[in-house]
Amino acid sequence: MPSKIKNSKYISKLFFLVLVLFFNLNVISQSNSARIKVDGVASVVGDFVILDSDIDRMFVEMESQGISTKDVSRCELISKLMEDKLYAHHAIQDSLEVSDQEIYDYVGQSIDYFTEQLGSIEKVLEFYNKPDEASFRDELFEINKIQKLSANMQSEIVDKISITPEEVREFFESIPNYDLPVFGTELEISQIVISPKVSKEEENRIINQLRSFKVDILERGSSFASKAILYSQDPGSRSNGGKYTLQRKKPRMVKEFRDVGFRLPEGEISDPFKSDYGWHILKVDNIRGQEVDVRHILLTPRIDDKDLAESRKVLDTLRKRIIDEEISFKDAAIYFSSEKETKNNGGVLINPITGDTRFELTKIDPVLYNQIRYLNDNEISVPLIEEDKSGLKKYKILKVSNRYDEHTADFSLDYIKIKELALKKKKLDAVQKWMREKIESTYINVNKVYRSCNSKYNWLKK
Repeated sequence: MPSKIKNSKYISKLFFLVLVLFFNLNVISQSNSARIKVDGVASVVGDFVILDSDIDRMFVEMESQGISTKDVSRCELISKLMEDKLYAHHAIQDSLEVSDQEIYDYVGQSIDYFTEQLGSIEKVLEFYNKPDEASFRDELFEINKIQKLSANMQSEIVDKISITPEEVREFFESIPNYDLPVFGTELEISQIVISPKVSKEEENRIINQLRSFKVDILERGSSFASKAILYSQDPGSRSNGGKYTLQRKKPRMVKEFRDVGFRLPEGEISDPFKSDYGWHILKVDNIRGQEVDVRHILLTPRIDDKDLAESRKVLDTLRKRIIDEEISFKDAAIYFSSEKETKNNGGVLINPITGDTRFELTKIDPVLYNQIRYLNDNEISVPLIEEDKSGLKKYKILKVSNRYDEHTADFSLDYIKIKELALKKKKLDAVQKWMREKIESTYINVNKVYRSCNSKYNWLKK
């Protein structure tokens, strides 16, 4: 496990290393093959020590996640661990903050998940070969803190990097013609969504239930996380107590959710508010600069079959008017669609992966692909019923337009994609430059067992 050395002078580091080595010579553990082995020091990076057992644990973690370790070497894993420790070491040096409470919360959620999967905490401890829950929590805390420090440092390196149109052009022109990427068939997809109306009685029922949750939490000491696990209808956050992390620079949640999350002071719970997914209450757990940790409880309304049928009837009429050219698809979306994210741009969908309006057929969501696969260009689909992850039912019609056949990358046609590739390369170059510089200025010691490992970085400083 990593340890922090208060004195960064070389003598202190050497003394610390001697202590670690002495300690580990007295630590005997049982390996999977029932052999007795000493848990030795694999490497030291800055103020962090990497043990042989850390490498062993990575193998176990990969296998527990269903990842094959057949072709994974110890050299590859120690290189990854050393990179993480280098990031973490300099994150501490640069005073990049990590909330201990956030890490404790995540550890608790992880153990709850492990317990749910394996059936009991005893089986979890047996699976991970841990003597007790307390030591397991301590180990998970250290692992996750390192990962968070590492992630923060990486973000610090690349977040402010941008790219100019001239740099994009230079990047594109540097690619040999034979090496230009080929983009598969792409198309634009538009939709109009009609959501059934929710009765005033049903709306009041949900609002009152959320208000009662808030009272229980504030006045009776109930746990917000427990309420979310028991009652929230958001499958994406229910199992971890309704938790999400909002990032100002990456607005991935719906606007109503973000607005409340960024407006509330730390520790406060919102009044019930509405989004396209239903009704929420939200609590701000922690504010960290551009990031906010929140929890929410989502309740979705019960939709009467009669109201659902009425929404289809409305969409049937609207579809006929579009086909008869009484109104354009774009205008119909703007004036009638229930979906706020798409109605203002005429129903055109935004690709969540690329950020533009084009979808590559080979990479499109399977559900969406099956809905549009037989549509000709500018053909309007029949009304399709859709149920989102929270259980809300609605009807929609789809249209395919602006199809782009498979082609070799073209600067004008594919500028957004080329820009993304150029930016990724620029960020990668910045990270590699940072690594090379920090390796040279950081105390690093590699056990002789691993000095023959091939690595893209000069850990041995030869």
